[in-house]
Amino acid sequence: MNRDTFKRFGESGIRWNKRLLAVLDWKRSIRGRILWSTLLSFFLAVTISWIWNNFLLLVVLFLLFFFLFMHNIASYIRTLADGLMRIAQGNLNYRLPLNRHDELGSVAININYMAEQLQDMIEKERRIEKSKMELITNVSHDLRTPLTSIIGYLNLLQHDDYSNLEEHKRYIQNTYNKTQQLKKLIDDLFEYTRLTSGTAQLSIQSVDLTGLLEQILTEFEPIAQEHLLTVSRFSERDHLTGMADVEKFVRAIDNLLMNALKFSDKPGEIAVRLLERGGQARLEVENRGKPISKEQERLLFERFYKADSSRNDPAMLPGAGLGLSIAKSIAELHGGQLGLEHRNGRFTFYIELPGTNRPSPGED
Repeated sequence: MNRDTFKRFGESGIRWNKRLLAVLDWKRSIRGRILWSTLLSFFLAVTISWIWNNFLLLVVLFLLFFFLFMHNIASYIRTLADGLMRIAQGNLNYRLPLNRHDELGSVAININYMAEQLQDMIEKERRIEKSKMELITNVSHDLRTPLTSIIGYLNLLQHDDYSNLEEHKRYIQNTYNKTQQLKKLIDDLFEYTRLTSGTAQLSIQSVDLTGLLEQILTEFEPIAQEHLLTVSRFSERDHLTGMADVEKFVRAIDNLLMNALKFSDKPGEIAVRLLERGGQARLEVENRGKPISKEQERLLFERFYKADSSRNDPAMLPGAGLGLSIAKSIAELHGGQLGLEHRNGRFTFYIELPGTNRPSPGED
């Protein structure tokens, strides 16, 4: 017998030894309980029936003792069946007692886990359904407000109810601004549906993330200044490149910047950083605002969630509460992630993209 054969033989012996010990351990094994109950019932039945020398008594006593020894198992199986029925009838708060350490105890643990998962799924569906209803209410409100203004301005223009050409131009400009608000709402809804339906196609290419970010911030700074916010920027490298869909990645960055714009203390500062961490590009957008709870942090990435305070700033374009969800979907489509670090009102939203490329020598 060679060494490998001997090793396999030894491992097989260890496995069979463990199985035998598991069977013999009647406290942790139903098979062991049945084995010992059978042997003990037979022994007691033979001992008692031997006195009267009666075979029928032997059979009756064996069945009686076996029934008594197996009563706890049968009773617990009925408990499992009753518990499953209560859970199936919708009582997801019910939990089976965990007073056994054998296979039935493992079944009870799994049933309780199943009930917890079902309860979590139902609660999540309820939150989503509630969010959808809130979305309908919010979007109806946000659509009705600019639409009412558009109708009003068009009525004035239709009846030539303006005093001079300047007032005429102002009516047209205000009407145009309101139509842009409507377009923003519709675009958000369409974009989120497309990203989450699995039909979105990425056009991945090598992108100079440093240059792209500089271009975005150049266009964003005048908007920030109108809201008494300054923009600071920091990049670890002059040229940090990565693989991304430019159009979608720009949309994700825009959403993070607009989120910081809405919820920053004013006057204040928005800090934007482009870093490299472990071969990943990490874009951070940091601002100071009103602190929120852990529950609100989680809800920020829920579909259709919209903080109430975002509805109170008339200078902001109304949205469907999908900005962060869209950014999160875009990051995940790229194989990255969107996250939040929050401490005492200092918010840092970050996007991490995998697969950054170092510049060639002499490029820096």
